[in-house]
Amino acid sequence: MQKLLVPFRMPNPWADLILILPRVCVGYWLAARFGWSKFPSPEWFVSDVAKLGFPFPAFFAWAAVLAEVVGGGLLCVGLFTRLAGLAIAVTMLVAIFLQKANAELWEKLPAYGCLWVALYAIVLGSGRFGMDGIFFKDRGANAA
Repeated sequence: MQKLLVPFRMPNPWADLILILPRVCVGYWLAARFGWSKFPSPEWFVSDVAKLGFPFPAFFAWAAVLAEVVGGGLLCVGLFTRLAGLAIAVTMLVAIFLQKANAELWEKLPAYGCLWVALYAIVLGSGRFGMDGIFFKDRGANAA
């Protein structure tokens, strides 16, 4: 469990400060712009999920909305960052390869951007300037 929560800390605090920008910006953007517009899960979104062939489309629509709203908020503040990043990454993979499978690249770029930031969050965690970094600052092998 500690490996999921303790973030990687860069040797230099300035590196952690630079890495906070994509995490906070994408987390806010995902929660406030993409996810919040679908909260609570509207019927059109449930219908779109059903067209993708998912069983229990209402459940998976809610899972996607919660991954965007809650996961984006958690990513923004750096709390449970790796778990939030995993939920966001799965949601963005579905968006890229299923929902927008036949779309042009320009229509997929927001999902690709969120996916890349989610992947870096899964690997690095929040860094020293996220809530995970504050709560678990004295734990982990790479604590500075």
